[in-house]
This record gives sequence, structure tokens and C-alpha cells, in this order.
Amino acid sequence: MLESCQNAQERWGGVHKLIDRWLEDRQELVRSYDALGAKPESLATDRESLQGFCRILVDYVSAGHFEVYEQLTSEAKAFNDQRGLELAETLYPRIEAITQFALAFNDRCDKGDCSDCTTVKAEFEKLGGLLHERFELEDCLIEVLHNAHKTQTAEA
Repeated sequence: MLESCQNAQERWGGVHKLIDRWLEDRQELVRSYDALGAKPESLATDRESLQGFCRILVDYVSAGHFEVYEQLTSEAKAFNDQRGLELAETLYPRIEAITQFALAFNDRCDKGDCSDCTTVKAEFEKLGGLLHERFELEDCLIEVLHNAHKTQTAEA
């Protein structure tokens, strides 16, 4: 998962400071996920590490919804990018569903309801798969919007 995050940063790094920072946050999220995943038996007992992961998780998904997606949509509108806007309309509901799962995981752990090792491990693994899917959806959205705008700017 970390390798695909590095590839995304290489492809779109410098496009926009907001996206750069967000992609760096994504790498931090993946590193935190991998660190916890390396010792899954501690998910239910290492509350401090789990809470640290959840903070990074919430920051990442919040930045996506309240900063990055808004910026990408604004750019698509500014460039009259119907393809990008249609793609966003198609992808946002799935991204939103993944966000809801991530926030529910955070809330559950925040309430201290992560003591059942088997359950929290299964949810953590499911969250990892959903995050991977989310990263691919986000990469698709960034690529389509960036490429469309890059082409339009070059033609202007």
C-alpha cells in the first residue's frame, strides 16, 4: 500500500500544495496502519497506538472531504470539466461510504470498545482494504482532474 502512495505522490507532487500535503498525510496514515498491522495482537491492548492511528485516520478523511475534494470540484467547475465533475459524482458516494466506516471504527475505538481482539482485528483488516480502495478512487479523481486541467492550460 505504501508503494502505491509513493507512486501517487511522484505523479502528482507539486500539482497543488494542498494535494501534496494530503498525499504526505496519506503516507503517514499508511505507515501508522502498517505499524499496527505488524502486531495485530496489540490492537486491543495498545490503546495509545490505536488512538494515534485513529487521529491520523480522521485527519486524513476530513482533509479529503473538507479541503481536497472541494478544491478539486472547484477546479473542475472553473475549467468547465464535465468529465471530472461526472467522475466526482460517481466516486464520491463510495468514498463517503468508506469514510463512514472509518469514522465508525474511530468512534468505536474512542469509546474504548476495542477490547475484543478478534473483532477489532477483523475490522482493522477490513478498514485496510477499504482504505486501499479509497486511495485508488482518489488517485483516479486526481488523475482525471489534473490531466484535464493540464491539457486545457497547455492549449490556452
